[in-house]
Amino acid sequence: MMIAQHLIRTITASLSSAALALTVFAGMPTGATAAEADAKTLLKAMSDYLTDQKAISFNYDSNLEVVAQDHQKLLLASSGKIEMGRPDKIRATRHGGFADVEMVFDGKTLTVLGKDANRYAEVDVPGTIDNLVNRLRDTLHRPLPAADLILANVYEELMRDVIDVKDLGSGVVGGTECDHLAFRAKDVDWQIWIAQGENPYPCRYVITASQVDQSPQYSIQISDWKTGIDVVADDFSFENKSKAEKVDLEKLPNIDELPIT
Repeated sequence: MMIAQHLIRTITASLSSAALALTVFAGMPTGATAAEADAKTLLKAMSDYLTDQKAISFNYDSNLEVVAQDHQKLLLASSGKIEMGRPDKIRATRHGGFADVEMVFDGKTLTVLGKDANRYAEVDVPGTIDNLVNRLRDTLHRPLPAADLILANVYEELMRDVIDVKDLGSGVVGGTECDHLAFRAKDVDWQIWIAQGENPYPCRYVITASQVDQSPQYSIQISDWKTGIDVVADDFSFENKSKAEKVDLEKLPNIDELPIT
C-alpha cells in the first residue's frame, strides 16, 4: 500500500507539471487557431481513410467506468474483435466479466449469440452498417463496440456538437506513434489517438461523461489493425455450431458490459 501511495504521489506530481505545461500551451493564442485546424484536418484524414476501406478487421480492449453509490469508481474490462465488409456486413465479438457474445449481420438479419447461455436471437434489420448501428443504439439498446468509428462518415458523427478542439501533439499507443487530439462537446469530452503515417487508423478512443457525477469514462484501444478483402470472412451468415437455443432478444439479458437486472 505504501508503494501504491508513493506511486500515486509521483504520478500526481507529474500530472500537475504536465497540466501546467498544457495550461501554458493552451494560453498561447498565437497558434491556437492553427492547432485547431490541424486537429480537424487529422481527424478528417482518419475519417476519409476509414471510409475508403471496404474491409476492416481489428482487435480491441475496452474499459467502462461505473460509479457506485458511494462514489467509488469501478472499471469493467472487455476484449473482442470486429470484422466488417462495407456496406452491410459485420461480425463483432465481446468477452468480458458478464458476457461472452457474438453479433453477426449479413445485411438483412442481425444474429446475437450469448455463448455463456448458449442461446441466440435473430432480428430483421435490413440495410447498411450505419442503419444497424443506429438501430442497435436507439431501438434495441445493444450498442456495438467502437460504433462511432465504423460509420460511413466518422468525421461528421464525431464532430457533432463539438465546441472546443485541441491538438496535444504525439503519443504512443501499443508501440504505434499517434497524433493525440482532444475535443469537447456539449455533453461529453473525448480524445482520440490516430496512427501517424499512410494508414491513419484510430488506436485509442476515450469518452468522458463530463456532465455525469465523477465523470466516468469509456475507452477502447485497437490493435492488430488490418484492411483488404482477404482479412474478413467471405460469409457473414450465422452458423449454429453449438446447437444454441433460439429465443427472443429479451431472453438474452447479459450481452453487454453491464448485466441487466
